[in-house]
Amino acid sequence: MGRRASTLSGGGGLPDGEGWLTVRKVWVGATVAVGSALAVVMLLVVGVYVVAGNLVNGVGGGAAKTLAKGSVPAAYQQLVSRWGNLCPAINPALLAAQLYQESGFNPRAQSHAAAQGIAQFIPGTWAAHGIDGDGDGDRDVWDPADAIPSAATYDCTLASYVKDVGGDLTENMLASYNAGAYAVIKYGGVPPYKETQNYVKRIRALEESFAAPVGRVDPSWQAAGAIAFAQKKLGTPYLWGGNGTADQGGRFDCSGLTKAAYESVGITLPRVANDQYNAGPHPDRDELLPGDLVFFSDDLTDSRAIRHVGIYVGGGYMIDAPRTGAVIRFDPIDTPDYFGATRVTEDGAKALPTTV
Repeated sequence: MGRRASTLSGGGGLPDGEGWLTVRKVWVGATVAVGSALAVVMLLVVGVYVVAGNLVNGVGGGAAKTLAKGSVPAAYQQLVSRWGNLCPAINPALLAAQLYQESGFNPRAQSHAAAQGIAQFIPGTWAAHGIDGDGDGDRDVWDPADAIPSAATYDCTLASYVKDVGGDLTENMLASYNAGAYAVIKYGGVPPYKETQNYVKRIRALEESFAAPVGRVDPSWQAAGAIAFAQKKLGTPYLWGGNGTADQGGRFDCSGLTKAAYESVGITLPRVANDQYNAGPHPDRDELLPGDLVFFSDDLTDSRAIRHVGIYVGGGYMIDAPRTGAVIRFDPIDTPDYFGATRVTEDGAKALPTTV
């Protein structure tokens, strides 16, 4: 969260190549020869990442940012898309990142500092900047149809205060949101406050998690290590709420496994699957790389409804901890409840709020 005195409050590739077809055949018929399959997987993972490093182009600059599929709950997607284009300083992905940072899209959220609603306005800030976004004759901080437009309007108001300051307008707006426009004007840009600089960096990183990629997404060098960790756990019985601790017999549930796998390579993920979805950009199905997290949900319009996660290993398969009574194993990802994927990044993981 930003400084409560000045925030809204007032103050979470490469297409599968033909080589993976061999792996698919090995996995399907390898219930006895798991060790051999794992050796093949790791060799191919290394090969894919060598190729990926040569072929991947970063996300193209200059393109308008739109929301990644399902990254914003369907009930708010139209509001965020519309009001996220209110002025040049913001875009729908940036507005979504702020709302997620503030409340996790919870319209009933209330903080100890009396911040209220999906955008976490405190009463004084709401009185000054809240608008009747849906034109129904009232300004209701608890109504996302008012609070989301008010958040966008407040962002653009802050941007207008610092429009003549040099540097990046969006980052100056975010710094104003956290530290006040006077500080941005005084220092000619993002002020030298660690909290403010971290806030700007965090929201810009989250912005990439909510934006639909406009080009290939860079691979993560930590991905192979995460896969190697998960492979060592194959055959381990599932435990709901399992984190792999000794007192739990080294057992995991789905998000406990993915969290531990990435923690083994120095990246800390949130504990639950729907927050892990926001730990990086979202490659399309035909752009998946080994190490991507793959997600499943009964509601394909809302990342907050995600109920399962696994680690992609190629060939249309993942390693996952599926359910009570099962063991950590290889499973196909192409099922009707496949939601999407995340390419975990260090910045994306660090940007996630600790509680939403």
